[in-house]
Amino acid sequence: MILRESVATGFRELRAHKARSILSCLSITVGVAAMVYTFSQIEGMFTRRTKMMELMGPGRLEIEQEEGYKSRGLSRGLTVQDAERIRQMWPELYMVFPMARRWGAKLAFGDFRTDNILIEATTPEWRKRGWVFSLRGRFLNEHDLKTAARVCVVVEPGGWIKKSWWAKRDKDEPFEAFVKRHDLLGKQLRIEEHLFTVVGVLREPPKDKDPRWQRYGGGGTVMVPISTYRYFLATPPDWGGRADGVEEIAVDTGDASTAGVYMRRIEGLLKNLHRDEPDFKIRDYREIIQGWLNKMKKMAMAIMVIGIVAVLAGGIGIMNVTLATVFSRVREIGIRRALGATRGDILGQFIVEAVLLGLTGGLAGSALGAAAVTKLAPQADRMAEISSWHVGAALAIAATASFLFALWPAWQASRLDPIEALRYE
Repeated sequence: MILRESVATGFRELRAHKARSILSCLSITVGVAAMVYTFSQIEGMFTRRTKMMELMGPGRLEIEQEEGYKSRGLSRGLTVQDAERIRQMWPELYMVFPMARRWGAKLAFGDFRTDNILIEATTPEWRKRGWVFSLRGRFLNEHDLKTAARVCVVVEPGGWIKKSWWAKRDKDEPFEAFVKRHDLLGKQLRIEEHLFTVVGVLREPPKDKDPRWQRYGGGGTVMVPISTYRYFLATPPDWGGRADGVEEIAVDTGDASTAGVYMRRIEGLLKNLHRDEPDFKIRDYREIIQGWLNKMKKMAMAIMVIGIVAVLAGGIGIMNVTLATVFSRVREIGIRRALGATRGDILGQFIVEAVLLGLTGGLAGSALGAAAVTKLAPQADRMAEISSWHVGAALAIAATASFLFALWPAWQASRLDPIEALRYE
């Protein structure tokens, strides 16, 4: 029997027993959907890692305060002066900037009032890496830093290109909505009873196209020079009474090959400055990204395991269905053998029918997985869009599982004695 006839016969069997066919391939449908989803995640992870390293810098180091550390009174903790010493010691570094944050600051403009503002204090070097913004006006400059000028840059949210179903209930915070409706460039804001002139407006990219993994935000974000923050906005409770305290210091050596060398050098310098108090930690940003990826991989592998189990369960179901089909068509097998069909023809017939059943479930699963990726991709930018190889690989797995589980029932059918089969009632 030629392949075309086997396929046609297989489709007739599927149509003749619709309920049985649907139930048989349901597990494969779920398994293939899980695999398509997982393949998309895995590809998205590696694509995302490459983009993040390009965005954040190849030799990026993050220096942070050690959480939960109780000082012996010898160190003042991580400070602006630490960042200045690093820059003085190694002027060849591509980027060095400190960052201090204050949540829940008060802001007023005309009749508008809010007490839910995030203040980010930094230096002009902040814009050297991770720049994904469009800028109106200007950013903070060295003159602002040296004179502790009361100037600020307002961050405007980028909104959405296409808002996802899960984000339809999300609403901008009051200040974010206010920034969208009013042009604050050149205007004066009152922040914690001090007047600040808005010298720039940073517009973020749309949320569904934002390449960053780590984002900060409260009810709205305003950026100020860190020197200005020290004099006007850092209150005693913020850093245990340290107006010069910072949350982190970011460094980029400019080259991934030198990150380890400078990591050891900076660690030695800070140990000396902090009098051997281990109240800080230095991490290679590549390790941070890899840590995020490892967590995502665990989630992806859990979904993959579910998919494999579902495909195996579907394969067992197809084997049972094929066995039942064999016993219900014994007389038909005898007639075909009497008309000249070989054992190979019978074997091929049942394998083709099983593979068609698996492919049908695989196609339905691919559609389900593609729908999941399409719906969830804007939410989790680690996801890649669906591609042909995702579907092809999942279909190949479904077809292979169906083929392997159908071998034994098909072999049993091919081994039937033609005379006994013709006499079967």
